[in-house]
Amino acid sequence: MIEISPSALEQWCNDYLKANEFKDYCPNGLQVDAAVPIKKIITGVTATQNLIDAAIEHQADAVLVHHGYFWKGESEPLTGMKGKRIRTLFQNNLSLLAYHLPLDAHPVVGNNAVLANLLDLKIIGALYPEEKYPVGNIAQCDPISIDDFIDKVRVRLQRSPTHISANNRFISKVGICTGGAQDMIEQAAKMGCQLYLSGEISERTTHSARELGIDYLACGHHATEMGGIKALGEVIKNILGLEVTFIDDPNPA
Repeated sequence: MIEISPSALEQWCNDYLKANEFKDYCPNGLQVDAAVPIKKIITGVTATQNLIDAAIEHQADAVLVHHGYFWKGESEPLTGMKGKRIRTLFQNNLSLLAYHLPLDAHPVVGNNAVLANLLDLKIIGALYPEEKYPVGNIAQCDPISIDDFIDKVRVRLQRSPTHISANNRFISKVGICTGGAQDMIEQAAKMGCQLYLSGEISERTTHSARELGIDYLACGHHATEMGGIKALGEVIKNILGLEVTFIDDPNPA
């Protein structure tokens, strides 16, 4: 069976995702090094205890996620929930790799790119044109009624999005940034989008959408960011020959 060291897998992922080009809120790459060869990988959106336990059941050697640990501003001691998670990883010889903004922005396996493809949107540019590797994008589609587009989202993401209407009956230009990027709605409006799509919604988002004249869809942080980590896992399986399995730890948020 093909195997790779944790550091070698990290280097491959860093190169593929151009991880060193990003200034992020957390470390991208190898976050927990179990120092054992990796043959089998479990992928998931977030490195929850449920996902770690599932990796143990599958006799995996590594967990690869979008949301890992050691976020800027969080408590540093390895106690409580975080301590248990990391202790479980080490006790079961499981390495952990995580990629945040690099996995949002990648033009092929990125969360935005995969979600756009799923919803029949074609990415045509960046929400912030000055960004070299944009984490928010502008996409276009054939003109479609907002109601029909919402139906498409409901079917393909298997959840009903929260819709804030600004009375745009048809859309063809869409701003998109998965996860917790609701505050990019103002930039999407500046760029002439009729609809902005992200994962979460805040109280202020409703007022912004109405006053800016741009419809907003909150499609779920988890739901909008399942695609990227799945796609990255498939690339690793196809190129490196490792065994990779995606496991969903459902989250309505």
